[in-house]
Amino acid sequence: MAGALILLGLFSGLALLLAAIGIYGVISYTVVQRTRDIGIRMALGASQTQVLRDVLGLGLRLIGIGLLLGLLGAFLATRVLASLLYGVASTDAFTFTAVSVVALFASCLPARCATRVDPIVALRYE
Repeated sequence: MAGALILLGLFSGLALLLAAIGIYGVISYTVVQRTRDIGIRMALGASQTQVLRDVLGLGLRLIGIGLLLGLLGAFLATRVLASLLYGVASTDAFTFTAVSVVALFASCLPARCATRVDPIVALRYE
């Protein structure tokens, strides 16, 4: 029984790590694709805070959609999950909060890189 719990914990940690890497990859790819756009906005007077807010907004939309689908899936699979979970509800608030924090952290790193875009280099980039 204890071995199964350790294995389940390892797999859930691995799933959380893979999800964070995936979110980081998607947001990073979007920032790279929008480097010219970000450079133009910064050349026209957008502050680093505005660029950060824009990129984090994309990350928060992804997090919101993921949480909505996760909650919906958890509610639909409650009967199956209830027999597998001991001492944890299928809609545990701590789990969804931890996932949200990890996803937000994964989207903060590319957002910080977006604020460091040099407008002149971005405009020359083709």
